[in-house]
Amino acid sequence: MHVQDPAEQIALIALAQELADCARKISLQHFRPIGGIGAANKHATGFDPVTEADRAAEAAMRAILQERRPQDGIYGEEHGVTQGSSGLTWVLDPIDGTRGYMSGTPTWGVLIALCAQEADGPGAPLMGVIDQPYIGERFIGGFGRADVSGPQGTAKLATRAAQGGLESATLFSTFPEIGTAQEKSAFDRVASQVQLTRYGMDCYAYALLAAGQIDLVVEAGLFPYDVAAPIAVIEAAGGIVTNWQGGPAYRGGQVLAAANPDIHAAALAALAG
Repeated sequence: MHVQDPAEQIALIALAQELADCARKISLQHFRPIGGIGAANKHATGFDPVTEADRAAEAAMRAILQERRPQDGIYGEEHGVTQGSSGLTWVLDPIDGTRGYMSGTPTWGVLIALCAQEADGPGAPLMGVIDQPYIGERFIGGFGRADVSGPQGTAKLATRAAQGGLESATLFSTFPEIGTAQEKSAFDRVASQVQLTRYGMDCYAYALLAAGQIDLVVEAGLFPYDVAAPIAVIEAAGGIVTNWQGGPAYRGGQVLAAANPDIHAAALAALAG
């Protein structure tokens, strides 16, 4: 489903910003307490933390959607799936980067996307928001918008133009925390060829790519709520997001985000070996 009416597009962006405002307030109430943030582990093996703020922020956003857009579906990380009838689904990650959040870093964020609904889950994103509450930055992409607002005011988003091959590129990733050994090996082929690699930036890496600061984000083991909003923001800014085979990435799994077609092609080739 596509939203063609400009007035409805404006209203949907305004609602997404309202959701982000709500999640921003809740997440900041719990951020950086003396002694640190307590977290539960969602996995029996490994470590996948969830905090009170994660659950509370998503619950608050869902309550707003239930009141304002009860016909829409919701796909959230913490509270699951609510089926809708409109052909649209909101994809919510109340705190992307909970490891960073509980460690006090400002690289986590609130992810909100509006997606077309497919038979077996959320489809391609139509609009997305990446919000970093502590810094006060908000990146919006879709419905004709591609901009960031924050401490330096408001600016248009635009990804980097081609500046050469991988040898001049900057790469961000959450590896080696996420991904299989085989995926890590493929990632290392890319990392060994770039100029600079930085780790552990979570959703903020995608925001920096949309803002023209870096060239590549390469990750694996992701879910729709991890990537829907970043895809919308990056594509609105002129970038490309696919899986490692060049296909759609909105269902998660392996994700390659690139600033331009040239660097995307070079990274795809390196991942393939």
